[in-house]
Amino acid sequence: QVQLVTSGGGLVQAGDSLRLSCAASGRTFSSYAMGWFRQAPGKDREFVATISASGGSTNYATSVKGRFTISRDNAKNTVYLQMNSLKPEDTGLYYCAARNNPYRADWVAAYDYWGQGTQVTVSS
Repeated sequence: QVQLVTSGGGLVQAGDSLRLSCAASGRTFSSYAMGWFRQAPGKDREFVATISASGGSTNYATSVKGRFTISRDNAKNTVYLQMNSLKPEDTGLYYCAARNNPYRADWVAAYDYWGQGTQVTVSS
């Protein structure tokens, strides 16, 4: 069982940066691929970024590529999402997720554990 605690959201202006963190419990964090997803009001949860268990492979949604960076520190059981050049359309509830599999994945059903979400609001 993995518990995920997400933090770092907030209210920012367009063009600003934020860094989200997701701290995981358990000794097996380094064997889990991790992902970030977001959900805007009235919309489905959508993929943002994913990273393999080793950290050697990443993938991003087209809408965030070049602006967001996912990384992980397996010694700290933490995954990060650095978000730069934020846009109003990045607004949403951001979730981190853990996959009981070392390979990254960009679909919701691939993930076994979810954090509680942290709100990101970008004003224009």
